[in-house]
Amino acid sequence: MTEPIIYVVSDSVGETAELVTKAAISQFNGSKTELKRFPYVEDTSNLDEVISLAKLNQGLIVFTLVKPDMRKYMLEQASKHGLYAMDVIGPIMDQFQSLYDRAPLCEPGIVHKLDEDYFKKIEAIEFAVKYDDGRDPRGILKADIVLVGVSRTSKTPLSQYLAHKRIKVANVPIVPEVDPPEELYMVSPEKCFGLKISSEKLNSIRKERLKSLGLDDHASYANVERINEELAYFDKVIEKMDCHVIDVSNKAVEETANLIINAIRKR
Repeated sequence: MTEPIIYVVSDSVGETAELVTKAAISQFNGSKTELKRFPYVEDTSNLDEVISLAKLNQGLIVFTLVKPDMRKYMLEQASKHGLYAMDVIGPIMDQFQSLYDRAPLCEPGIVHKLDEDYFKKIEAIEFAVKYDDGRDPRGILKADIVLVGVSRTSKTPLSQYLAHKRIKVANVPIVPEVDPPEELYMVSPEKCFGLKISSEKLNSIRKERLKSLGLDDHASYANVERINEELAYFDKVIEKMDCHVIDVSNKAVEETANLIINAIRKR
């Protein structure tokens, strides 16, 4: 059997039509099919080219065209030449026109403009991963927000939460034995947020963390004296930075994130 050819036609990139086509093909146990994509078609001469090729190779056509005259022309010409042409987006646009009681914009590529928001989110998430836990101090100067705190003050989950709001976050752990990176004192204090926590709460959190790892909860990591030492050092660093401080002792990540977002908006 000759490998069928499907012509994927679009007045934009053509990703939607191709994804729908591949989703349908996947239901036929990996049957081999050749896809030929024709993106950014602008006029009927482009459609005539596709029709000619499809007729020559006995192919099928799957298309996403938002302009009514182009959709109509494709369907008429395909029918005229005995070809099957699947209109992916047209029928649902017609239904939405009735639902919203207004005409569509009929402007190709709008979905990709909306996708810019998605890509900004992905960029922020990748940024948060790259500059998590002080891995690379250079991220401090590139970040929209810098979080500073001792271990187990929710720096990482908070960074990821804010990243989903398209905010680039770097976070820096504060440890008495390690001098903070010099970049921390170079960045604007307005961009920095110190995450404060009570020693009792931190002691409880760290004990649970040690238990979850199968370790002795009496280790120095959860020792009250050690915790107080870390918190005292944290206070010194924050005083030198002169940045905003949020007490996260009894706050969920979402609450802390909202406080930071509101502070950014006011700024």
